[in-house]
Amino acid sequence: MSGDNDGEREYLSGVFGNGILFFNQSPHDKEEVIRGLRKEGEKVAMIGDGLNDAGALLESNLGISVTDDENNFTPASDAIIKGDSLARMPRFLHFSKVSMQIVYVAFAISFAYNLIGLSFAVQGVLSPVVSAILMPLSSITVVVFTTLITSLWAKKLQLV
Repeated sequence: MSGDNDGEREYLSGVFGNGILFFNQSPHDKEEVIRGLRKEGEKVAMIGDGLNDAGALLESNLGISVTDDENNFTPASDAIIKGDSLARMPRFLHFSKVSMQIVYVAFAISFAYNLIGLSFAVQGVLSPVVSAILMPLSSITVVVFTTLITSLWAKKLQLV
């Protein structure tokens, strides 16, 4: 959906394939279409480049503002992307899914670490000094793991 005329229809048809394109849409029209899709159970991502898209960005599950200056005021958006990075959007979305899996693995590592530590502590095998050293080490391990893995994935997807 675009508030502009259909001058870019040919180009956008190539980008979006068989997608249905709407032009000359008012901000209210965009918001209503998104609301209707969400009522049908669809998950909707809205990419907007102006203040007039604020309602549609809020109504969508994921609102992404496109700007050439990421320091600009971008109301109602969950994310901000520079205009020249828009072509990499599929990689960014894939990276966000991978990042969530990394978070789950980090939680599992933390849970296992604490479960093992708790079993030793309950048995009285660990001294308080050793426990005081191992507890922050658990947090450091999770942070280092998460940082390294997400950095590797970002490089693999050529996002950095």
